[in-house]
Amino acid sequence: MNLPKITLCPFLDAAEPLRSRAPSHDENGKALSDFMMLFPGLKDKPESLVRDVIADVQLVLTRFGDRVVFAEFNQKLSLLWVSTKAITGLRFEIACAIQERVPEARLVSHI
Repeated sequence: MNLPKITLCPFLDAAEPLRSRAPSHDENGKALSDFMMLFPGLKDKPESLVRDVIADVQLVLTRFGDRVVFAEFNQKLSLLWVSTKAITGLRFEIACAIQERVPEARLVSHI
């Protein structure tokens, strides 16, 4: 199975619901782990600042290599969804790394 690549770009009107796009299992059938982060007020910021934040998040996520299976940033909601391999503590490690680059980012939910 080919898993989606990290896609961090503004998705203002995605054709399918996120639950249809985000994978739930890895290539070996093992369940993935997910979390969301909110970026309060980002949608009201200048486009250049939004691009900088997205670039910072993408930089962090690429550091985790293939442990990050899917990521999508919804600019309209200022919400980041990340699916990772199920490795203990990885979600919090990634969320903390994002907060180091973008201090206003908030962990909303993890599954």
